Amino acid sequence: MKGIMVVVSLLFLLSCEQGSLSDNKETRDSEAITVSVNKKDSNETVYTAENVPEKMTVQEKKKRFRYLLVPAVKKVFSELKHQHQNIERSIKAGNDRLLIKQLKVEYKAESDEDLLARLKPHPVSIVLAQAAMESAWATSRFFVEAKNIFGVWSFDKDEPRIAAAEKRGKKTIWLKKYKSIEDAIRDNYRVLARGNAFSKFRQIRLVSDNPFELVKGLDKYSELGSKYGKELAAVIRYNKFNQYDLKSKI
Repeated sequence: MKGIMVVVSLLFLLSCEQGSLSDNKETRDSEAITVSVNKKDSNETVYTAENVPEKMTVQEKKKRFRYLLVPAVKKVFSELKHQHQNIERSIKAGNDRLLIKQLKVEYKAESDEDLLARLKPHPVSIVLAQAAMESAWATSRFFVEAKNIFGVWSFDKDEPRIAAAEKRGKKTIWLKKYKSIEDAIRDNYRVLARGNAFSKFRQIRLVSDNPFELVKGLDKYSELGSKYGKELAAVIRYNKFNQYDLKSKI
């Protein structure tokens, strides 16, 4: 009997020792993974709007652009998508009539249908393409100093703004200064939702989420006319910006 007990005790001690070795190995593996992750995180480049690294390659410039713009655009798109869905539900249910009335005034909408057309956000890819073109891939002075991605002018002397480097004749051109990249993106969506010049764009948006069709309606956004839409389409296609639209449909 004593012999059996000794054998059992030895087996128990061996199993404990093996378990301890296994636990130590798992701990070491876990520590190695943690160190690896921390090392990766510490090596990741953190970009800011205010700082443009010198002598960036084209690839580095585009990497910085995506780092700064893609999360911000997707965030604003999501906000506006949910707003559109909530207002659509309220209109169908006959609720929030005061809010809907206020939005109609703000967005210059003549009917419930017109309001929904104006509130519907266009694809992320178009915003990114416009941002790339208008801000020289997030390196322009307007972007760095004012987070003004789209070159939006200011006509209100009481709002934050900066002066353009060049004048038109003797007239100083002022550009809006935004608190954040997201604010600049929200304002751009609002401009396209309110402006009479973009009614064609909004009409196309009612029936299509295809960015290559939609950009044809932005011929009045720029002095380039119809060429502007073609350039936007080329930027979207070449940089594969439409990949961000896959999960952005309403």
